[in-house]
Amino acid sequence: MDFRVNSWCLLLFVLLVLLITARSSEPRQLVDDEKLHSRQDNIGSTYRLHNHMHIAHYNDPSSDIDPSILQSSVVFNLKDMKIGKKLVIYFPKKDSSTPYFLPRDQADSIPFSLKQLPYILNLFSYAHGSPQARAVEETLRSCESVRDNEETKVCTTSLESMLDFASRVFGISDDDDDHPTLLTTTFLTDQKSSFQNFTVLETPKEILTPKMIGCHLQSYPYTVFYCHTQKGGNKVYKISLAGDNGDKVDAVAVCHLDTSEWNPNQVAFHALGVKLGDPVCHFFPPHGNLVWVHAPTASSS
Repeated sequence: MDFRVNSWCLLLFVLLVLLITARSSEPRQLVDDEKLHSRQDNIGSTYRLHNHMHIAHYNDPSSDIDPSILQSSVVFNLKDMKIGKKLVIYFPKKDSSTPYFLPRDQADSIPFSLKQLPYILNLFSYAHGSPQARAVEETLRSCESVRDNEETKVCTTSLESMLDFASRVFGISDDDDDHPTLLTTTFLTDQKSSFQNFTVLETPKEILTPKMIGCHLQSYPYTVFYCHTQKGGNKVYKISLAGDNGDKVDAVAVCHLDTSEWNPNQVAFHALGVKLGDPVCHFFPPHGNLVWVHAPTASSS
């Protein structure tokens, strides 16, 4: 096996470990696994800041906070990226009911289409009209929604399909030795709370990449990520944060430099006191939100 194949295998392994960290090590089966059939009724919703930005809403006490407050607590201005700046940020805690990635052959053998919704609900023993059924339908509708000219998107049902999409976006061929690089927001300490004040500890580091891809975990019986990349200027940053209660975080943030095509009623504009077209930055929450970049190098902001 050559170096390129080995590097891809290593990347798949690292991504798999990252996504299943802290989950049960019990054998996982597609239909026979009892946990897969008994997912909690309180499935987290997905709040959209706009059609290019998703914020996962998980099952923790902060879920009772008004959605608009949660949305405004992950956005910030470019000028906020400086040492000592205090930001109120919502980082949801990990949802223990998060499903698992399936091998590509298994994922590809299961219909993934709104037309096949009755079959899918029956396969996973979800009653019509149940919270689980509504979440499955919402995910399928989102995945099948019409693309716009500013965004390229796909819903990936396996690690391999996610990497294939990233390679297409970045123009990486099978003969290339390089591969996409994964970035995630990571807590360096045990997370104590979801909603708190954070202080910027160091000068944010810009990740120099020609394009970026955001992937967001969806509500589904097995792991499905909504992955998308958009045209226009975007910058990716790594930001070191310290919470008032002692939490330490290596956060990933994206700044959209041109928001002229966004909904003018977008809550982010009101939260930041900016207008249509102005830059808007937002953090990527941990646990189910991934950023892919190509051959990044870091520089001071």
